[in-house]
Amino acid sequence: MASDGVITHRSIEVNRVRLHVAEAGPAGAPVVLLLHGFPELWYTWRHQMPALAAAGYRAVAPDMPGYGDSEAPSGGPDQYTALHIVGDLVALIDSLGQERVFVVAHDWGAIIAWSLCQFRPDRVKALVALSVPFTPRDPAVKSVDGFRALYGDDFYICSFQEPGAMEAEFKRLGTELVLRKFFVDRTAGPLFIPKSGWGSPDDEVPLPSWFTEEDVKYYTTQFDKSGFIGGLNYYRALNKTWELTSPWTGAEIMVPTKFIVGDLDLTYNIAGAKDFINKGGLKKFVPLLDGVVIMKDVGHFINEEKPDEISALIISFIKKFN
Repeated sequence: MASDGVITHRSIEVNRVRLHVAEAGPAGAPVVLLLHGFPELWYTWRHQMPALAAAGYRAVAPDMPGYGDSEAPSGGPDQYTALHIVGDLVALIDSLGQERVFVVAHDWGAIIAWSLCQFRPDRVKALVALSVPFTPRDPAVKSVDGFRALYGDDFYICSFQEPGAMEAEFKRLGTELVLRKFFVDRTAGPLFIPKSGWGSPDDEVPLPSWFTEEDVKYYTTQFDKSGFIGGLNYYRALNKTWELTSPWTGAEIMVPTKFIVGDLDLTYNIAGAKDFINKGGLKKFVPLLDGVVIMKDVGHFINEEKPDEISALIISFIKKFN
């Protein structure tokens, strides 16, 4: 593993899957575990990894189970609950020879990271969560049912639920177009993907300056190989996670945390999110919250859109715990 910011790759057997892991930084340095979301890969951290290595950390970015060059758990969506994926990550932390790691996580990675901190706070030194705030479990309403009641069946989380349906729609559109649509979307509000179809395969989606044709090509090649089923199964396991996590209803996140979100992020513009984040709700459930950063005119893929700013925020926060 190079200490000069060069990114190296290897496979690690953990728990029930083989994970592809990208790494940068000195071998004996404090580990920063980087967890990506949907539809992403280890590659979403390509800017942060050299920056963390240069600051004296060992950046470790897996393709999450079911993504990229990592194996998919055998079985259906129920193998993607927060308890299953956190189990894989605890095994990964063990395999790295670490008692505790820093965690930096975006989108679905952040959802899993909140669960990791809730189930195993003894393994996390500090958390930087991007885009998705902690969501307290509502004992009265299953997760997907809550979104359906708010936004209807065409809300993307709801339209992802039926096995096979969205895979077929993404195949109709083509992998590259699907990825362009996700990465370029800057609608400051809920994302709808109607059952009737998400546009035409002939749609043209120009790229922003921060997302290059080379980036699209890497993601497209990987998702052409793996398909989208792994990523979609995380959404399909939401209600099962809700069932299994009843013991943690009301539990606080007892890990020092920094939360960063763009003001154009769909997650920041979901009903009630702004008030929860800004008026004490998040702090109530995350007592060790070390502040919230709202980035102006920034969308959902915040670590790719504002790479230098995000790297600086991560490093300045985790340095407090050296």
